[in-house]
Amino acid sequence: MNLTADSVERFAPDQARAVARDFDLKRLSDDFFADPFSYYAALRAHDPVHRMPDGAYFITRWRDCDAVYRDARVFSSDKKIEFRPKYGDAPLYAHHTTSLVFNDPPLHTHVRRAIQTALSNRVIAEMEAGLVALVDRLIAAMAEKGRADIIEDFAAAIPVEIIGNLLGVPHADRAPLRGWSLAILGALEPTLTPAQLALGNDSVRDFAAYLKGLVDDRRGNPGDPDKDLLTRLIGGEHDGRKLDEPELLQNCIFILNAGHETTTNLIGNALEIFVRFPAERRRLIENPALIRSAVEEVLRFESSNQLGNRAVSEDTVLGGVPMPKGTLVMIGIGAANRDPEAFPDPDRFDVARNPTRHLAFGSGIHMCAGMSLARLEGRIAIERFLKRFPDYEPDGAPKRSPRARFRGFTAMPMMLNAR
Repeated sequence: MNLTADSVERFAPDQARAVARDFDLKRLSDDFFADPFSYYAALRAHDPVHRMPDGAYFITRWRDCDAVYRDARVFSSDKKIEFRPKYGDAPLYAHHTTSLVFNDPPLHTHVRRAIQTALSNRVIAEMEAGLVALVDRLIAAMAEKGRADIIEDFAAAIPVEIIGNLLGVPHADRAPLRGWSLAILGALEPTLTPAQLALGNDSVRDFAAYLKGLVDDRRGNPGDPDKDLLTRLIGGEHDGRKLDEPELLQNCIFILNAGHETTTNLIGNALEIFVRFPAERRRLIENPALIRSAVEEVLRFESSNQLGNRAVSEDTVLGGVPMPKGTLVMIGIGAANRDPEAFPDPDRFDVARNPTRHLAFGSGIHMCAGMSLARLEGRIAIERFLKRFPDYEPDGAPKRSPRARFRGFTAMPMMLNAR
């Protein structure tokens, strides 16, 4: 048995065919959240372009997912039609139909250019020293206690500080950010309870109200536009037009949410994986030069973002299946990243795997604008944690977040055994 394999096939052939036939993102079992990859394997083998009961297609092959990402003309990111029945005329609708990730050019181009300039390679390189200092402070605080919740005390604390610094959010105001983020992004799940919907709407409303005060202050006291992302978003123009206030506020919310969720999951997932695969942990500790490939392997193996979606803008064919205009396509990022056609022995976790063409950050024009920053945060956090706590071990069972779109944990208690 391969000791670095995540799992073996759980479904017998007849059962796998039934799993693929009946798969529905709106009716997921608890078993799916524990191990979605067996379900994805069944779909890839038996129905890789799977039509769900609501008429949307769920795709699981790497080549199909990549093709959808790369053709932004045929596969639109605009969610105005799709999200109206889900959210109605509410704050969640205003947010998710205005943010960068759920828009096509020209709005997408305008916001992305502003963000990319503020997150240039030079700016990110200049952030490294501050990031190291932050990580070391968190590590020192955990070492003093001897045990920690890796999510609350470490993984979630890092991106909130980094993105808060980029937007100039005062330290005293950062406490609500994580809760707002979880509620707003949680509302992207395939199904919602009335309580989740209400919390998501309240969070958008409260977040936007707070940011309006921040924006008003920055208009009167602008920062360095090469380093201060909010100043750049306020002043930036594309084709002679600046972002209006709703566009500005909603994309600031998006930046904080996206930077928080993906990086928290990257760090938390990595440290949980290294508990399951101690030989790979030891391999990385003994060969620290592998840290970059190890971060990419974590992104592939347990993608922070598991799902994407697009709407077909004109009649097309995908994976041999005709799709008329208006068809919704769910992109199985987590499934594509375990596709044996793209990754040899895909259920094996290998810190030296290279190269890896994972889709954790998407591809095409919507490739994550903050991916270089996320990689830096992951590399520094994982590398320095393992150096200080090479023998850390569970202090109770981790609590996985029961979400289909985002894969991560809400709690991960560990004994640290500091050196």
